[in-house]
Amino acid sequence: MTISTEDADSTHAGGFRNWLHAPEPQGWFQSSAQQIHQGWLKFSLHPLGLAGLVIIVLLIVVATAAPLLTSYDPIVQDMAGRLAPPSAEHWLGTDNFGRDVFSRVIYGARTTLYIIMLVTIIVAPLGLLIGTFSGYFGGIVDEILMRITDIFLSFPGLVLALGFAAALGPGITNAIIAISLTAWPPIARLARAETLSLRKADYIAAVRLQGATSIAIITRHILPMCIPSVIVRVTLNMAGIIITAAGLGFLGLGAQPPWPEWGSMAASGREFMLDSPWVIAAPGIAIALVSLAFNLVGDALRDVLDPRGSE
Repeated sequence: MTISTEDADSTHAGGFRNWLHAPEPQGWFQSSAQQIHQGWLKFSLHPLGLAGLVIIVLLIVVATAAPLLTSYDPIVQDMAGRLAPPSAEHWLGTDNFGRDVFSRVIYGARTTLYIIMLVTIIVAPLGLLIGTFSGYFGGIVDEILMRITDIFLSFPGLVLALGFAAALGPGITNAIIAISLTAWPPIARLARAETLSLRKADYIAAVRLQGATSIAIITRHILPMCIPSVIVRVTLNMAGIIITAAGLGFLGLGAQPPWPEWGSMAASGREFMLDSPWVIAAPGIAIALVSLAFNLVGDALRDVLDPRGSE
């Protein structure tokens, strides 16, 4: 008896499906795969979250494949073709230096992703560690760390970032440092709140009675429980990071010309808003669209990762 290719594929698909839905997973890999699968099923119930995810994936693809999507150099000037309207040759027109706006927008996506990635790498671990140590140890440690956090939270994030950027000087590296210094306090507050609810749990008391050190309890038992909430918070913070980075670029404190960055592009295009609106509209729409996408994904992740959420 022969088995057709279609039947074999169906058997393999059915076996994989059964493996994902096994009531008793065998090993951590299968358990992790089942959790990811269940999370994806919950996430797929949010159409707006899926739309935001599509935009983010598209942003990553565009940033990665930027040289393949346009033949124009985003930096080379062509004064003879300055402020040309959108056409088949220049899909989004040209700016006041004759540079192709479409190429500058897609190369600007690289700058945005670069800022998001580095800021996240800095603020997520920093805020998580400060919050968990503060919540677990309490006392004078909690007072010192939370008073420092309160000082940062007492200022509007954009204003504080402007102050740090002005003190450090213009440049994308200094902008990333300035944004990072203002983005970690909300994460620290969230991690502290999670830790306060966890440190008195029965399983923490049992681990402590077994002789585990405070560092081991924090790193092995408390930090993993705080990570889902921190992921949601960081995702929701992405929109603020993008807008803050664009604001710094708009004021000349972020990425410096001629490098393409959405905020600086909007700043250079404001002088031609009435006669050549495409110069400022393209980066402005990109900022708004990507910020909205991260907010939508963050809202969906909140429902997926919240352990107290309804099934």
